[in-house]
Amino acid sequence: MGRRERVVRELVGAHGRTYAEEAGIALKDTPQPLYRLLVLSHLLSARIRGSVALATARALHEAGLRDPRRMAEAGWQQRVDALGRGGYRRYDERTATQLGDAAGLLSERWGGDLRRLRREADRKVSELRRLLQEFPGIGPAGADIFLREAPGVWPEAAPYLDTKALQGAERLDLPKDPERLTELAGDTDPAVLAAALVRAAVDKGVAEDTLRRAG
Repeated sequence: MGRRERVVRELVGAHGRTYAEEAGIALKDTPQPLYRLLVLSHLLSARIRGSVALATARALHEAGLRDPRRMAEAGWQQRVDALGRGGYRRYDERTATQLGDAAGLLSERWGGDLRRLRREADRKVSELRRLLQEFPGIGPAGADIFLREAPGVWPEAAPYLDTKALQGAERLDLPKDPERLTELAGDTDPAVLAAALVRAAVDKGVAEDTLRRAG
């Protein structure tokens, strides 16, 4: 096993957990988990600590705001309060509005079911990325997060290694080529690989510890 393979093995072994899993989302190709992933992608895309975004995603779920109908029907203050309980205070008022508007759009245009958006995109990744950005609060970064996490249920997105994931690869002295990275990772779930690389990108300590352990 070469050094780069060892680096990937050590990285995935220590940090190979998707953000959806960490947020308590059992990702399946069904409406509610896909919607929760959309909300998580929205929260993670802001300039806020990932741990806060994850806690907030859990707080929204615990408040019952786990599908677009409940999110849209909840009062604005109810959404603000749930965001605050997760620690998402810097952006809480704007995000509360965006979550309500996005839930309304999803219900009106796609019947509350992101699988209909997928069908509209004809499973083309570039079109998926474009349509996801029609939701208020979901920009390029949010769409990338969703697609990084989705390959387990939407395999057309695999592997989805965006700029942030490739920054992690660079920090680890790994190739910045998605195909080569996938080869180095072997049978690792593409979403797990992407999440581990992102953690190396956003936390220098993750990269340094991985390189030390890989020898």
